[in-house]
Amino acid sequence: MAQDHVNLVKLCVGAERVEDLARWQETARAKGPDGLPRHVTRMWPKRSGELLNGGSLYWVFKGVILARQRIMRLDEVTGGDGTRRCGIVLEARIIRTEAVVRRPFQGWRYLPAQDAPRDLPDRPRPAEEALPPGLMAALAEIGVR
Repeated sequence: MAQDHVNLVKLCVGAERVEDLARWQETARAKGPDGLPRHVTRMWPKRSGELLNGGSLYWVFKGVILARQRIMRLDEVTGGDGTRRCGIVLEARIIRTEAVVRRPFQGWRYLPAQDAPRDLPDRPRPAEEALPPGLMAALAEIGVR
């Protein structure tokens, strides 16, 4: 990834695990007209050029960043009420990351590339269960990655 990009951090409301997000993004409601998952937000990012230069949306589950998806583009979406919003179109692939604790916040926040959690390697052992988010948060808080 380019180093002159910025990322977004967003709470994954309604999902406790990465698998919950993946299931949601498989539904028609979560996809745009092109079939890619998108997240519709009220505000248009002011730093859109930096986001589109290799940025990702980092997802926070129960207070812990656990995954990211590359931002493909930003689409204007007009709601049923006529309000214009930003559709953040995401790559379908969800990449798991190191667990990093994040305090609660509303909306989304920018995350500089140098502060982003590292990607985890693809699982070498498919039968291995993912750690529960609470345990991942506790480990991240004491510095175990």
